[in-house]
Formats: sequence, C-alpha cells, structure tokens
Amino acid sequence: MRIGELAERTGVSARSLRYYEQHGLLSARRGPNGYREYSLEDVKLVSEIRSLLTVGFTLEDARPFVDCLRAGHATGAACAESVAVYRRKLAEIDEEIRVLLGRRAEVAGQLTAACPGCFVKENRDQADD
Repeated sequence: MRIGELAERTGVSARSLRYYEQHGLLSARRGPNGYREYSLEDVKLVSEIRSLLTVGFTLEDARPFVDCLRAGHATGAACAESVAVYRRKLAEIDEEIRVLLGRRAEVAGQLTAACPGCFVKENRDQADD
C-alpha cells in the first residue's frame, strides 16, 4: 500500500509517517515508480507507535516496542526491552505525581494563608460535585 492508504488506515498523517521513517521506526520500500510502499505489518507498527505516543511515550521510547514487533512477537510489549521502558515510564510518572502533589500542597497553603477557611470550603464544594 502507498503512504496515503497507510495514513488512512491508521489515522496518522502522511507527514507523521515520513517522520517515523526518518527516525527509523518505519522502513518503506520503494516501488518501481519511486513511491513508498508499505505492508500490513506497517499498519501494526504505526498503531503501536500511536498508542504509545498517545499516553506520553516518545518516539525513542517506542523503538523497543517496534523492534519487538519486527522480531515476530504478537505484541510490542513481549520483549524485555519494552518492559524496561514501561518500568522507566512508570517511575517518571510517579515522580511527576510527587512533584504535582508538592505543588498542590504549596498552592493550598498559599490559599489558606490568603483566605483562611476558603480552602476547606472549596474542598467540601468539590466533594459535593
């Protein structure tokens, strides 16, 4: 299939597909006419890449998952390298949560100092929602 069909099947723009190719995540074959040609396997690769990007992974994070699929595994998560990326990403998310909770506590403290009783009232209002 050509790039337009792959884009249509995966919901990804042709520009993004070329970008994935530039980063070595896709490898198009060239037909006699010079057009990029893709296989059904590429649909699976692009779907894997998109699902990872959607939840915050980078293109580089996606590489082990793509390599795992190319190696013939049913899922991109079937390889140890992919599991390591999952673990690293979870640790990053946990750290982001820790930082956000600290920021939240700081802002809540500033609100309490600026408007004693406001913070408690707002929390009750939110709990009623």
